[in-house]
Amino acid sequence: MLENAEQHRAKMQRRKEVQDQRIADRTREKGLIIINTGNGKGKTTAALGMVLRSLGHGYKVAIVQFIKGAWEPAEKAAFEPWGDQIEFRAMGEGFTWETQDRDRDILKATEAWETALSYIKNPEFRLVLLDEVNIALKLGYLQVETILAGLAQKPEESHVILTGRGAPTALIEQADLVTEMTLVKHPFREQGIKAQPGIEF
Repeated sequence: MLENAEQHRAKMQRRKEVQDQRIADRTREKGLIIINTGNGKGKTTAALGMVLRSLGHGYKVAIVQFIKGAWEPAEKAAFEPWGDQIEFRAMGEGFTWETQDRDRDILKATEAWETALSYIKNPEFRLVLLDEVNIALKLGYLQVETILAGLAQKPEESHVILTGRGAPTALIEQADLVTEMTLVKHPFREQGIKAQPGIEF
């Protein structure tokens, strides 16, 4: 049965009181470890939304891409007008089936991690995005203990986002915010539609 206007108003008033109390009770501020994982699309895209928000607040941001790098991603061009407020490092050499050189992939992932760690430890950077680092972990190019030790060195107010499918359990347990993207339907698989600019890259 549909509620009338007065019932709706009373219900929303009660909900507002509950929400206002919840907000009033949350007084802590803390830099977060954020993980976007799962088989669905949108992990990097969601992280880039947080990058944009941080830039809008005037914060300094760093992005390190662990797998991408064999091409110039469109997001790099989109962030160019922000100048020195953002550091963008695409340090991979493409997907593993393209590179076909495990030793070199490990070397590139290690170099990317060393670069990422320099940003993580630097208090000037309020947000650091480690794009596709979970893939590097899943493939054994990096060790989760190394990443956890690095995250422990971040300044208290800094946020770090780690993206990519297959985030290891130890990393998930250490994180403050974890989102799993679920694949329901994808045009590449179901309809044979190729990756398109503005959507996939």
